[in-house]
Order: sequence, then structure tokens, then C-alpha cells
Amino acid sequence: MTKAMRMMQENIKLIDLMIELVDARIPMSSRNPDIDALGKNKSRVVLLNKADLADPGCNEQWMAYFKKQGAYALEINSRSGAGVKGINSLVQEACREKLERDKKRGIVNRPVRAMVVGIPNVGKSTFINSFAGKACVRTGNKPGVTKGKQWIRLNKSLELLDTPGVLWPKFEDREVGMRLAFIGSMNDEVIIREELACDLLGCLKELYPGTVCERYGIQWQENLAETLEEIARSRGCYIRGENLDLKKAADILLDDFRSGRLGRMTLERPGDGRTDDE
Repeated sequence: MTKAMRMMQENIKLIDLMIELVDARIPMSSRNPDIDALGKNKSRVVLLNKADLADPGCNEQWMAYFKKQGAYALEINSRSGAGVKGINSLVQEACREKLERDKKRGIVNRPVRAMVVGIPNVGKSTFINSFAGKACVRTGNKPGVTKGKQWIRLNKSLELLDTPGVLWPKFEDREVGMRLAFIGSMNDEVIIREELACDLLGCLKELYPGTVCERYGIQWQENLAETLEEIARSRGCYIRGENLDLKKAADILLDDFRSGRLGRMTLERPGDGRTDDE
């Protein structure tokens, strides 16, 4: 991560614009705060990726929030390509003043150079391939697929610099790390899935309680562990007869959330204590 951030710092002088991808389900927790300092004097486009998995009303709130912060914002689904066609015009608008300055200095036809940034598994490589209309970079459903930088010329007016996904070295807020684990931006192999599933149930009980009951045909129990046990029973998760397989039930819950089978959900709101609007 340190090497990746150093590489980005070395290349920041080469770019005109930062395109930052965030996960629309956790737009604040899926941002690396170091990126703000890195791109302090650069134009910024924030793409709410996986917007099809997020609550539509919350998408609108977050679009307004980022615009208020001085960034250009757009909802996209990089996997299906939804919203991607609108990025070119957004980039030109974000860099309009710079392009006008270049024109006055006699510099014409130089493409805008944009650095694509985002945390692991937020969908950067899929976005670039979708935007370019071809497989330019490797993709995968595990964090850390992009290992180094690469320039991609999309057209005469835009070049992209792809960078590795960068998480910050230490989480001061446990809830941020928890939400990143919910969406799969942390290695599942180092996480106790049953505990993570109970944490997710806690968020869903607060924000979307009816969805869980409807999906699994259960009622909320006195504590979250007992609710996970109810999900295990409803989905037939057993080991050796009557023993519940809670890990399998946790996997079902997490997979249902990540895939959108639980419905369109957003776990953060502007002004809920994690943004400047607090």
C-alpha cells in the first residue's frame, strides 16, 4: 500500500483530473482519506459505482453531497455499463477551465489525463474496461488485482492512469473496517464470517429490518446471533444432524447482501456522523 501511494504521489503532477470510484452502498467508508490530500489541487469526478445495488434515494443524496463538496458526481454500474457514457462530458466539464487556459496558450488537441483511484474491489478495472469498450486491464472479484500503474488511451481527448487499489494502513474507526468487509474490500480469509454476519444484521435491523424477515421467512430474535441461527434453520444449514452450520448461514447472508439479492441497500447517509455535514 505504501509503494502504491508513493507511485501515485510521483505521478500526480502528470494528471489533470482525479476520477475516484466509491461503492454506492458505503460512499464514505469506501473512500481513502489520503486521496483528498493527494488530489487537493486537482479537479475531481466521483463515480458512485455499483449504484444498482444501492438505495436509489440515497444515491441522490450522495450525488448532492459530493457536488456540495466541489466534485462532479455520477451514478454508474461499471459491470453493465449503465451511466458510463456520461463520463466523457463530465470529464470535459470538470476540466473546462484548464482546457480554456491551454487553448489561450496555443495548446490544442492534448488529451485530458485522468488518474483513476479507489480502494480494492471497488470496481476500478471493470470500470476502465467498460469505459474503453474492451479488456484493457485485468479484473477480478478479489482485492488487489491491479498490481502496478498503466496508461490507457481511450480516445483523442482522454487518457487514463490506472492505479492499484489503496486502503489506509490503520482504521481508526472500527465501523469503517466493518463496512469494507461487508462489501468484500477486505480479505474474507482473515475474517470470522459469523461475527461479520452478525454485524451486518445489526446494520440491517436498523435500516432495512423488514427485508431480512421477508427474504428468510424469519422474525428478529432477542440478539443477533439467535437471528443468524434462524437464518441457518430457514436455509437448512446443518452439520451432522441437528447442529447448525452458522458459517454457511453467514456466507448466505453476506453473499445475498453483496449480490443485491437482499434488495438495494445503502448503509451510510450524508450527515449521519461520518461526513462534513455532521
